[in-house]
Amino acid sequence: MEPAEGPGALGFHGDEEIIEVLELGPPGPDDLAAEMEDVDFEDEEPDGPAWETEDDNDEEEEDGGGTDGMEAQDDSEVTFALHSASVFCVSLDPKTNTLAVTGGEDDKAFVWRLSDGELLFECTGEELGTGHPLLGAGQADSRVPSRPGLSGCWMEWHPQAHVLLAGTADGNSWMWKIPGGDCKTFQGPACPATCGRILPDGKRAVVGYEDGTMRIWDLKQGTSLHVLKGQDGHQDPLTCVASNQDGSLILTGSVDCHAKLVNSATGKVVCVFRMESAAPKAPAGEGEEAESNSVESLGFCNVMPLAAVGYLDGTLAIYDLSTQTLRHKCQHESGIVQLLWEESSAVVYTCSLDGAVRLWDARSGKMISEYRGHSAEILDFAINKDASVVVTTSGDHQAKVFCVQRPDR
Repeated sequence: MEPAEGPGALGFHGDEEIIEVLELGPPGPDDLAAEMEDVDFEDEEPDGPAWETEDDNDEEEEDGGGTDGMEAQDDSEVTFALHSASVFCVSLDPKTNTLAVTGGEDDKAFVWRLSDGELLFECTGEELGTGHPLLGAGQADSRVPSRPGLSGCWMEWHPQAHVLLAGTADGNSWMWKIPGGDCKTFQGPACPATCGRILPDGKRAVVGYEDGTMRIWDLKQGTSLHVLKGQDGHQDPLTCVASNQDGSLILTGSVDCHAKLVNSATGKVVCVFRMESAAPKAPAGEGEEAESNSVESLGFCNVMPLAAVGYLDGTLAIYDLSTQTLRHKCQHESGIVQLLWEESSAVVYTCSLDGAVRLWDARSGKMISEYRGHSAEILDFAINKDASVVVTTSGDHQAKVFCVQRPDR
């Protein structure tokens, strides 16, 4: 890990505190929603039961393209099995956390009830823009405007307003008012916008691109506030971005296996986290591909100055932001796909290619518990507000609901 150099960069010495605390006091939801209404959009139109029991699962050994060698145990309470292909993503309704929406390779989105898996309604086709993540929870009945020739990479709902932001393969990001469809374009480089996130203040968004650059956008003005490229950017495509609770810090992850901590107000790189592969890589034989590693997911803890980074080689790294050091290194059996922190504790959840969900105590680096049930890799997951339920989606065509049992509850 190396501190950034150059004009305006923050310096670090020994164990001194290194993070500048930015007081960003976000405005209230009503103020942000009203401000988004003032955005000057361009005048252009963008072109049987659903659940099964554990016994039922046993009878369908090969259904859903299971992965050889995965355990047959099923710790889930409910299985949703109406998708006919890999289920890419899941989101929970923000008000009650009792409904899930899942989207898959079958170009279908299902809204269903967590308690018993009952299907409430189905949406199909491009009307939903079944990219990742498919839908914002609580907005499931909205229709995402389609535009000929655009291939979606990611999309996200604004946290306070009826506005949708999406990144596309042409490098542009599009912001739509819903349901009107008025749109605004944020022109990026001539390469795919691979990941993005609306910052907590609701006024800015960070977008990462395939060429390794990252931009922070002013959503109202449509202008680029900061551009990180060259040495400040990444050497390979960005895979994920995250921000801390007040939006003062941004983490970016890349195929180059680096995670960069960025001050969102200045656009300066605070530090770079580097991780060597957990095991030495054997030279690739003739006709074999060399093993690779990359950052696949990352996020900030809300209650401690910690950040977690998940790698394709199965490493979960917990970094101490106050000292810019690696605090814990937790190894998985296979690559990490996604990680999420609990909102009010130092517990981080991971899902991986081995089909398991794991809970880790970031203070000790110890695994708290593990849940299995899928016969293929887990592709996405969501946690409800009180961290009692985990909902997963998988390449086995299924979504599952796990009740999380914690000793401290």
